[in-house]
Amino acid sequence: MGSHFFALFSRMKYIDRWSLMRNTDTESLSQHSLDVAAIAHALAVIGNKRLKKSYDTGKIALIGMYHDMPEIITGDMPTPVKYHNKEIREAFGSIEKAAQKSLLNSLPSDLREEYEGLLMADEKSEEYRLVKAADKISALLKCLLEERSGNTEFIKAKEATLTALHSMKCEEAEIFLEEYLESYGMVLDTVLEETGN
Repeated sequence: MGSHFFALFSRMKYIDRWSLMRNTDTESLSQHSLDVAAIAHALAVIGNKRLKKSYDTGKIALIGMYHDMPEIITGDMPTPVKYHNKEIREAFGSIEKAAQKSLLNSLPSDLREEYEGLLMADEKSEEYRLVKAADKISALLKCLLEERSGNTEFIKAKEATLTALHSMKCEEAEIFLEEYLESYGMVLDTVLEETGN
């Protein structure tokens, strides 16, 4: 029997995020994971170049790419539901761990060790902290996109996400927001004009 891991991975494009919210632009799990991987990589580069850190930028990008893969099995659990109370959070945490193990076991046994640290990253590690910050930045960008489209549904989510992001005290994330956030609100013509100067 063959391995199903990458067939499962390819299904992230069918899972929509923000399911409890009215969206003007749907976002798939694949889109979100690519954003998180790119932003997490950028945070790691900022840390290495500006803050004298020694992050493994490639590993951090890969953790970002795989961080929500368990949602192929669990579906996207909206944040207000996931963190509604301690019992729900603990139950969902157990379900998430079981989904991670199931995905890991869908790989051939000789490859599992390579993927274990990506699918089941150490939640106390600096690598994981950067991926969580990137995850919040990606969520913030989604909220800003919806707000610019006239959708007021995401106003509270934006405020909560920004508060959570600042409370992380992640210097790399603060630098990213200061240097890159404004560009996300610009029209393409302006971005290209300013890029070509």
